[in-house]
Parts: sequence; C-alpha cells; structure tokens
Amino acid sequence: MAADTPLFSIPIPALGDAHPGGAITATQPAPGVYLLTWVSPPDNRLTTPFCRALLAALDVIEFGGYAPGVVVTTSGIPKFYSNGLDLEHAITTDGFWALFYDVWRRFLTFPMPTIALLNGHTYAGGLMLSLSHDYRLAPSPKGFLCLNELLFGAPLKPAMAAIFRHKLTPQAYRTVALEARRFSGPEAVDVGLADGLAPGGLADALAFVAERDLLAKPKAGVYGTIKAEMHKGLVAEIAGAGLAAEEKRFDEDHRREADRREFGKVWYEQWAKDNNHKAKL
Repeated sequence: MAADTPLFSIPIPALGDAHPGGAITATQPAPGVYLLTWVSPPDNRLTTPFCRALLAALDVIEFGGYAPGVVVTTSGIPKFYSNGLDLEHAITTDGFWALFYDVWRRFLTFPMPTIALLNGHTYAGGLMLSLSHDYRLAPSPKGFLCLNELLFGAPLKPAMAAIFRHKLTPQAYRTVALEARRFSGPEAVDVGLADGLAPGGLADALAFVAERDLLAKPKAGVYGTIKAEMHKGLVAEIAGAGLAAEEKRFDEDHRREADRREFGKVWYEQWAKDNNHKAKL
C-alpha cells in the first residue's frame, strides 16, 4: 500500500454556513505510524462534529486491528493546525464541553504515543488539543502558538487551566496565560510548549519517532496504563464528578467575585463622599 493511500476516512459533517464540513483521513506514511490529517475549512475549528469525528478516528486505530504504533495528527490546511473553538457553538451547545474534554482524555490515555505535528497556527482550543498529545512539533518557519483568551475576554474554564498547569512550568504557564504571547516555533520549544521543530513537516515527525524509538514503546501493552496513571490528576479534573465539582467551584468563585465588586463600588462611593472626593464610577 502506498504511503499516501488512505486507511480510512471519517467525515466531519457540516455545521451551519460557517463550517461546511470536511474529513479526517488516516494514512500510514511509515510502518506503524498512523497519520490523521484533518481538513475542516476554513481553519479547523473544534466543533461538535469535529470532536466526534476525531474520537471515531482514534477508535478505529485502537479497535480496527491495526498493530500498535504511533499516532500523528496534523492539518491538511497549510496555514492552520487549528484556530480553536467556535466559541458561540461551544457556549450554546449542550454537552460540548464534556465532549471536548473527552477528546483530551482520549489522547491523554491513548495506548500509543501521540504527536501533534503543528503545521500552522495553533491557537486557543487548538493549543489545548495539542497539549493533550504526548509530544508537539512546532511549525517552522511560519505559524504561531498562542492562548489568546485574555485578548478577547474569555476566562479559562477549570479544565482549560488544568491542562496548562499540568503540562507547563509555572513560569511558562504565566507567560502563556497572562501575556497571551504569540510563540514562534523556536520560542515554543524554549518554554516547553513544543518538543522540537518541524520545518520538514512529516519527514521531521518520522525522524522524531525514530530518534526516540517510539514505535517500540506500545508493544508491551502498558503504554496507555502508564499514561493514565501519570495524568490521573488531570483526567480526574476534566471528566465526570471531578469536572462537575470544578465547574461548581468556578461558578461559586465568580459569584463571590461579583459580590466583592458590588460591595467595593458601594464602599468607594461612601469613602468618596466622606472624604470629599468625586466618585468616578
């Protein structure tokens, strides 16, 4: 079978005018290396259809009789690995967040090594998805990695904060979350967002697999078990009762913060009156 001959393809159904649909196609560019290439114009937004298609693709590789190997994900759209969530869809669609985090959990516990081959811009939710992989290869010379929620006023939900806290050093997490910095490929490697550069695309991913002897790692059958134990704290935070408890805590924190701000305004008005200052509210 030719390296670019599809093993299978999972359709990504259309979702309104903004998301015309696409597919995730699996090929085997080298023995034991399963390449999942997604194309969901215009910029690979992570919608419900996309997430379901990705889970299905991982299931086919695990349960479809394929030998244990290495899973590499990338994009068939040259400019974008993924430009993140469709935020309106995410907010208004029942069950989306649990589904999105289930995709992370699947990668975090998948019984084979996984590599995100970042061929282009990897923003927000796309960056989170890449962090759920075991390894990341950063785009070079073009393409940025960025968590830009700060810039458009979207708070990090508990699970989102958890994956960055789990995967990055405190210093790198601070820079990523509180500065919304755009990282070039080399900068991403320097702070630990990525494990290497991939100016040669797939060829570099195959070289990375060979250098780390990754094809041998899942053969004993315990790779997924070790990963699940390594990431057990994070997995507990992003699924089931742990996720529900964290969301409840997050909502309660926001309620208390709203109360604090309201009290602060009242306090300031009284302070300004008592001290003959004009309140500027």
